Amino acid sequence: ALHGVPIAIKDLLFLAGYPTASGTLVMRGYDPGYTATVVEKLEAAGAVLIGKTQLTEGAFGSHHPDIDPPRNPWDQAHWPGVSSSGSGVAVAAGMAFGALGSDTGGSIRFPSAACGLVGIKPTYGRVSRYGAFPLAESLDHIGPMTRTVEDAARMLGVIAGRDPHDPTSLDAAVPNYVAAMAERVEGLRIGVDWDYVQTGVDGVVVQAVRDALVMFEGLGAKVVEVTLPGDYQTLVDQWAVTTGKDCAKAHEGLFPEQAERYGPALSGLLELGHSVTDAVYDGLERLRGRFTTELNALLQDVDMLIAPCMTSLPPTVAEMEATVARDDARAAFITFTAPFDYSGHPTLTLPAGLDGGLPLSFQLIGRKLDEGGLVRAGSAYERALGFDAHPPID
Repeated sequence: ALHGVPIAIKDLLFLAGYPTASGTLVMRGYDPGYTATVVEKLEAAGAVLIGKTQLTEGAFGSHHPDIDPPRNPWDQAHWPGVSSSGSGVAVAAGMAFGALGSDTGGSIRFPSAACGLVGIKPTYGRVSRYGAFPLAESLDHIGPMTRTVEDAARMLGVIAGRDPHDPTSLDAAVPNYVAAMAERVEGLRIGVDWDYVQTGVDGVVVQAVRDALVMFEGLGAKVVEVTLPGDYQTLVDQWAVTTGKDCAKAHEGLFPEQAERYGPALSGLLELGHSVTDAVYDGLERLRGRFTTELNALLQDVDMLIAPCMTSLPPTVAEMEATVARDDARAAFITFTAPFDYSGHPTLTLPAGLDGGLPLSFQLIGRKLDEGGLVRAGSAYERALGFDAHPPID
């Protein structure tokens, strides 16, 4: 399926014989001695692994201060997205046809949106996480980042499926995602919560969602106004609590023992994680369960939802550094991503053109295990839009 295709992998995925640093200094030179299941599947499908891509420290919000971060090929002054920043840059710049990223709070969607790419965050458990160093195991998803919907569909078809090494992986048949692209979208019901879409979001991003819905209606889909379950806001606000406690388990034996080798952002998350009580964590798990149940019910009334990925066009690097440094600003920025990591529903990020030379985007959120439905809708939109711009690289 991927014979001869140049593919890059995020450097939190293990590859026997090669180091996996996960964006850190503390893990530099670490060779686990075995290969991640998704990497084995890529190789078995004929992919040519051309390298590992840089990521933020531990796949959290910032690159380690001593590591030079990837640059957005559309405009180097602007944010390339995190944490799969290197994967996004490699694909957008044409260095790889596709790359694997991971998404815990938006880390496939942010770099896909910022770099003008297609990104699929699959259903939680649809793709094995065996051999991926975690940020937060209860939230982590692995998925493809590409320049077209078809490329993403091909990659997902290769890496999806049950893995006995990963007890959270789902035992469900993997459909032909490429074949789903040929299906028409007449009668497709796309839900939109305008309060959710518009609150705190720049007008140009809201307009991109409106324009996409007009295009979908022209293709025969139906737009239905809905209301997202209200618990999403608490999950957004408390995302760092869940992530921090999970992350503290992942770094057991490394932090705080080697705290001096950590950057400030990841250190802060780990310190938070060590302070979170089981009662607080369990309370968020109950809230997660309720939100997921209510979202499942909503997705019986519509086939999928539409929302922004980010609240703005890709911000400047300086603006984003200031955002990450403030807990309230960071929470606001993950409004459209974190809820669906908690619930485990699949998402598809789509380019929506350019504004001022920077990529516009939105995402579709589907029913669990209905990545095929997202590919169907995304492919129809992609063909109708005809977006084929490339970064201005010398």
